[in-house]
Amino acid sequence: MVSRVATIAFRGIEAVPVDVQVHIGPGASGFFIVGLPDKAVGESRERVQAALIASGLALPHKRITVNLAPADLPKEGSHFDLPIALALMAALGVVPADQMANYVILGELSLDGTIAPVAGALPAAMGANGLGKGLICPHESGPEAAWASEDMDILAPRSLIAVANHFKGAQVLSRPEPGIRTDANTCGDMGEIKGQETAKRALEIAAAGGHNLLMVGPPGAGKSMLASRLPSILPPLLPKELLDVSMIASIAGELADGKLSASRPFRAPHHSASMAALVGGGIRARPGEVSLAHNGVLFLDELPEFSPQVLDSLRQPLETGETIIARANHRISYPSRVQLVAAMNPCRCGHAGEDGFVCRRGARCAADYQARISGPFLDRIDLRIEVPAVSALDLIRPDRSESSAAIKKRVAAARDLQKQRFRALGLDVTVNAQAGASVLETIARPDEGALALLRDAAETFRLSARGYHRVLKVARTLADLDGEDTIGRVHLAEALAYRSNTGLARAA
Repeated sequence: MVSRVATIAFRGIEAVPVDVQVHIGPGASGFFIVGLPDKAVGESRERVQAALIASGLALPHKRITVNLAPADLPKEGSHFDLPIALALMAALGVVPADQMANYVILGELSLDGTIAPVAGALPAAMGANGLGKGLICPHESGPEAAWASEDMDILAPRSLIAVANHFKGAQVLSRPEPGIRTDANTCGDMGEIKGQETAKRALEIAAAGGHNLLMVGPPGAGKSMLASRLPSILPPLLPKELLDVSMIASIAGELADGKLSASRPFRAPHHSASMAALVGGGIRARPGEVSLAHNGVLFLDELPEFSPQVLDSLRQPLETGETIIARANHRISYPSRVQLVAAMNPCRCGHAGEDGFVCRRGARCAADYQARISGPFLDRIDLRIEVPAVSALDLIRPDRSESSAAIKKRVAAARDLQKQRFRALGLDVTVNAQAGASVLETIARPDEGALALLRDAAETFRLSARGYHRVLKVARTLADLDGEDTIGRVHLAEALAYRSNTGLARAA
């Protein structure tokens, strides 16, 4: 007799259906798992046997074969424990096989028969809903899976015994409720920042249009503090964005207690991060920091201290909003539409260009330090600003700066204009930074004075095609903040200033 239950394997954030087939037949006693399992799946037989014995069910002294079909698809992870156990229980008549066919099942088993949480419950629930099936998942993963659909049948048992009792009618498992995480404001407020008016203006523009930002300044100028306040002026995630962000976090196992949050991600990896840590990869091709920051902020502090190869690996995600991890036997894609915020010192000693400071290595100190960042990478950054050291006069001022709430209102108003504009054009775009070059010809037409300035600046600064379009995107955002339909000369002049006026050029 062969019993079957359905489960899934993960390919990126996509849930691929897997058929778990169990055959109990004559032959030498043994427990075999086939179908291209990895080490974690191969060890399932020990966890499953112990969990079944702890639940009061002994396996017969027969040959037990578990096949995970399709056999040529790699199976990775411990979430195959529960479907294998329930398929065995169905084969032994402990649970009804016909009812098991109505569910997609995933979960890890402990040796005492309890079901441990696993990563990927939300993508699994989405996949099960697409197949027209319900879901059986660990109790701790239930609040996460419940977001897939209000009408979907979801069971979140704590143990194998609870599953058996539910289908026998001795115990009823209630549907889990969607979990919502209420995040406390840990990012601080813009009103706490003294001085740095230019930097705060640049942060507002970056937030309004989703633009990448580079801050160059000496140590202690407040670059990291400014970057950490950016989430406080960003609007909450839209429903579609929330689902995308949560699915990536679910695959990575980073949804706390299975609860979703509407706050935008803010990831700040250390400069010692490897390429696999930043863009994704490893044996199981997990999402990297750039994918975990999808629809949020990726903050790279001490930018030149990152490996040049690691930084250049970000060029494709920054341009396309997608990270592709290619392997010999499969290809995985993770969404990676991030807003990059970077901070760096002008040189290794950190004070190049400051009045009264003379570096012992001279201009070479700054040149060597900045050369670690490639030109193509810099070309993808829309806003580049100097962040000078804060003076004592700024620090002793008793008045408080403009709060994040006030800035957030202007950012929200500008983003609403952009969403309406793109919706009218039938585009699935929300901010100016995501607009394609062809769209800019329609939405970012400068007036005559601005066009003449742009033509002169393109020749003077030798703007690349990408640079030219990014200047137009920033100018469009500046016009949106002012509530203007047309890009004026003042908007274009400010956009050009943010692209050319940086400590990089001056320090070099």
